[in-house]
Amino acid sequence: ALPYKRRLFASLVEAAVKGASKYKIPVTVKMRVGIDSQYETYLDAGKIAADLGVAWVALHARTAAQLYEGKSDWSKIKNLVEHLAPTGIPVLGNGDIWSGSDAIEMVKTTGCAGVVVGRGCLGRPWLFADLVAAFNGQEIRALPNLFEVREIIYRHAELLTQYFSSEDRACRDLRKHMAWYLKGFRVERELRAKFGMVSSLLELRQLLDQLVDQPYPVAIGDAPRGRTSHGRAVSLPDGWLNDPDELVAVDGEDSGSGG
Repeated sequence: ALPYKRRLFASLVEAAVKGASKYKIPVTVKMRVGIDSQYETYLDAGKIAADLGVAWVALHARTAAQLYEGKSDWSKIKNLVEHLAPTGIPVLGNGDIWSGSDAIEMVKTTGCAGVVVGRGCLGRPWLFADLVAAFNGQEIRALPNLFEVREIIYRHAELLTQYFSSEDRACRDLRKHMAWYLKGFRVERELRAKFGMVSSLLELRQLLDQLVDQPYPVAIGDAPRGRTSHGRAVSLPDGWLNDPDELVAVDGEDSGSGG
């Protein structure tokens, strides 16, 4: 919803680019197509961001109102690529990238310079290896068996522990990833429930060692994952749609996610 307020959006992007430039950090603007089908803002917002010096513009090809409903509309990405071509600013595509072949298809279809992965890598960090292989013209896919996945899970927990400097916090964060990691594998319900309550690396190791090895479940494991919620009307601050050129200050209590 923010890009609808063009002046406000521009002021925020300008401040981000200016602040990051001190440290020579490039800025990427990522946005959706718009609030809904009536208020599509991506072309104007993309041009504003490009003119203000961002390095990349990334587009999730759904509106905020759609959330994750249905298929993303890759034609919007193509439109943005063409719209920003005179600026020289590259566009990144986002939405429904579940495999390396999806990424290649998006680039071929839209002309975007690259892809942004969201839900596709949940519980599948090896997807990035598949993407690298696909863009290098290699028909190589990572299909880890369950024993390989369990070691990835444990390494994930170790890295989280280093990041948070807290084993307890790391394990609590890991819980939300367990269903994604184990998607499609045959794991007893009781054991799945225990993974959802894990609180230490030792406990995690003990639970992982109870898993029975099995091949990667391609049909289920590679299927769409993450949030698939139906669309809904976007909640906006009072008067938000009155004037797109109004420079407003949004109170913290009025701000929220548009999906």
